[in-house]
Amino acid sequence: PWNREELQITIDSALEVYNLKSQNKHLIEDLKEANQNLERKVMERTRQIEQQRLNITDSIHYASRIQKALMPSDKKMKKLFPSHFILNKPKDIVSGDYYWVSEKGNKLIIAVADCTGHGVPGAFMSIMGINFLNEIVNNSEHPKANEILNELRKHLIQSLGQTGRRDEARDGMEMALCVVDTDKKIIQFSGAFRPMYLICGGVLKVFRGNRMPIGIYNEEDVSFTNKELPYKDNDTIYLFTDGYVDQIGGPHRKTFKSKQFKELLKEIHQKSMQEQREILREEHAIWGSGQEQTDDVMVLGIKLSPNQSG
Repeated sequence: PWNREELQITIDSALEVYNLKSQNKHLIEDLKEANQNLERKVMERTRQIEQQRLNITDSIHYASRIQKALMPSDKKMKKLFPSHFILNKPKDIVSGDYYWVSEKGNKLIIAVADCTGHGVPGAFMSIMGINFLNEIVNNSEHPKANEILNELRKHLIQSLGQTGRRDEARDGMEMALCVVDTDKKIIQFSGAFRPMYLICGGVLKVFRGNRMPIGIYNEEDVSFTNKELPYKDNDTIYLFTDGYVDQIGGPHRKTFKSKQFKELLKEIHQKSMQEQREILREEHAIWGSGQEQTDDVMVLGIKLSPNQSG
């Protein structure tokens, strides 16, 4: 038999165990409640973030519609260049690549440009470029390809407040621009880092642009050069940004490269414009299969036909 002291110790121990169990029960209940509250807060925050993401995406989609509206319509492109194709594959929803056309008397002006960056920043730059090009050509009585680029550079530097300081961003754009004189059958070409390819009689000729951008540069007072060359009916010109040839892919995960791009154009240039576009799209997709798209992609092909508008 237990004495009184031992019995009291046993009772106290039992009470202590009971109290601990009771405390643990309340603690577990508190933890469950706290966990449920945390889950609700996480779900609410997740819902808010998702809604914000949707709002941002909707805004970017709307910006994409504005950007597309500023670029030449299909109707205008068909009027000025009845036989053409445009391959436009933005890396994001909006693009830093754009194309632009205009008509001045018997001259047709076409440009393809690649702005600094891609996505929203590139899209803002593209809108600036389109507006400046419209203004420059509208105010020019006899537009010349290199003079358009010179004026565009001045407008861009002034608008961006570029001074040439080492610490400032060197935003700008690369561009290939042609002025097609439909009476004299002459093409003027000027480029800022971008070339023009001309296929004549099955031979692909490369006309390189100047190695300086449209924007602040060490030699910003140096004029872009103007190249004039005759063309014949059914010659084809290609203007493009660097996104196509820079795409990483293939069996060895390398860039597509200009050499392979030229060979592809020579193979397909006699096909219809729409067939060329689809082949270029498919080849780009196959080459980059399993890889993220490297950059915005734009390729413009124009067959200079006898019924060219002018």
